[in-house]
Amino acid sequence: MKTRSRAPLAPAAATVAALLLFAGCTGDTDGGVHGTPGAAGLRDPYFPKLGNGGYDVGHYALTLAYDPASGRLDATAEITARATQDLSAFNLDLAGLTVERATVDGAPAAVNRAGNELTLRPREDIDRGQDFRTTVTYSGVPEKITDGDGAGEGWLRTQDGALALGEPVGSMAWFPGNHHPSDKATYDITVTVPQGLRAFSNGVRTSERTENGRTTAVWRSAEPMASYLATLAVGRYETRAATTPSKVPVLSAADPSVAAASGPLLDRIPELLEWEQENFGPYPFSSAGAIVERTGDVGYALETQTRPVLPQNSFDVPTLVHELAHQWYGNSVSPATWRDMWLNESFATYAEWLYAEDFESTPAQRSFEEAFATEVNWAFPPAEPPTAENLFDPPVYQRGAMVLHKIRQKVGDDTFYEILAGWPATYRHRNASTADFTAYVEDVAGEDLSGVWDVWLYGDGKPKSA
Repeated sequence: MKTRSRAPLAPAAATVAALLLFAGCTGDTDGGVHGTPGAAGLRDPYFPKLGNGGYDVGHYALTLAYDPASGRLDATAEITARATQDLSAFNLDLAGLTVERATVDGAPAAVNRAGNELTLRPREDIDRGQDFRTTVTYSGVPEKITDGDGAGEGWLRTQDGALALGEPVGSMAWFPGNHHPSDKATYDITVTVPQGLRAFSNGVRTSERTENGRTTAVWRSAEPMASYLATLAVGRYETRAATTPSKVPVLSAADPSVAAASGPLLDRIPELLEWEQENFGPYPFSSAGAIVERTGDVGYALETQTRPVLPQNSFDVPTLVHELAHQWYGNSVSPATWRDMWLNESFATYAEWLYAEDFESTPAQRSFEEAFATEVNWAFPPAEPPTAENLFDPPVYQRGAMVLHKIRQKVGDDTFYEILAGWPATYRHRNASTADFTAYVEDVAGEDLSGVWDVWLYGDGKPKSA
C-alpha cells in the first residue's frame, strides 16, 4: 500500500522501442538473419521503458556486501533466464551503479549503458527457447529515487543501515533485472554487513553466520516474486519468531527504538493470517512476518513479499491487515501491467472492511457508504488512473473496494466469498489483468455484470446513488 502519488518515468516514443527491436541485426553470407536485440521496454501503459523484451527471468541470485559507513554496495547478480526470441542482445534495468563486468554463460559480454538501460551483447546469439545465465558485477552508492511529491524509494539510507523498497521502479536502484511486474522469478539473496548489524529480506532465512567482523545472511524466496516486491533491510533489529496454527513460520524484525511498542501487534500476525486464510484461502508463501522501521526512515507501508515493511506511525491493525492481504492480492496474484494496480489495492482495502465487519461491529456497507460520500474517491475510475502519478491515489483504493462491494451485493455472500478465495487460487503465483478478473467473476457468478463494470469500475464521475 502506498497512500500517496508517485512520479512517472520519462515516457519513450513508441517508435524508439520498435527500432530497438531490429537495430543491430547480424547477417551471414547467404543473407540469413540470426538474433535481434530484445526490446528496451515492455510498453507498460504508465512506464513504457520499464522491463525488457526477449527473455523471461526464472531466478535471481544476488550476492551483496554493504558498508553503511561509506554507503557503498559491492554486488554480483546472477540471472537465469530463457530467451523468448532469437537474441543478439538484451537489456537490463539498472539505475546509477557502475557495472564492472558481465558474462553470458561464462563468456564476456559487451556492455553499453544509456541512462537506466544496460545493454548486453553476448559473444554468440542466444536461440529462442534457450536457457542462459547472465552474471553482472557492479558497485557504487545506490540511489534514492525521489518521486514528485518528495517521497523516496529505491535505496534509502537509514540511521544505522539501509532499506530497499521497489514500488514501482525502485528495485533497479540495487540490482539489475527485468523490472516489470509481469516477469516474476525466484530469488536467493546473500547479504554481508558489518558485525553488529543484521540483514532481512524476503522468504526464508536459510543461514546466518558471523566471521571476521562480518555477518552474512542468506534468504531464499522459493515462490515467484515481482521485483518491485523485493526488499532488503540492514540495521540493528530485534526479532520475534512464531508459527501460525497452519504451521507457517513467522519472523519479524523491528528497529530497537520501536521494538517494544510494535511487539504486541507483531505477535498478532499468526492470528491475523489465520483469519485471512479463512476468507482468502491457503496462505500462498512459505514464510511470513513484518519489518517495522522508525517513521523517519520510511514514510509509507509497503507489501514487500512475505515480510511487509511498515513505519511505526502506520503500524496499526488496519494497515497490517491491508499489507498481509496483499500477500494474496498483488504478491501471489500480481498485476499484468501497472494499469491493473487497482486489483491489488481494492482487495487489500476490502480486507480492512471485512476485518471491521467481523471484529469491530462496522458492517462493510457502512465502510462503503463512507467511501461513497468522500468526494476525492471520484477523481477517476479505479481501472483507469490518468497518469502514473495517480496510481496510488484514493480512487484506486477506495473506489476499487467499492467495486468489490457492488459485486458482493450483486452476487450474494456465498458467491462473493467463493470469488475472494477462488481468484487468488486460480491465478496463484501468476499475473492477471483487469480483463482476467471481470471474466473470472462473471464465470463464477454465472451472469453478466457489465452494469457493475460500466458504472463502478470504468464510469466517469459519481453515480447519483449508492
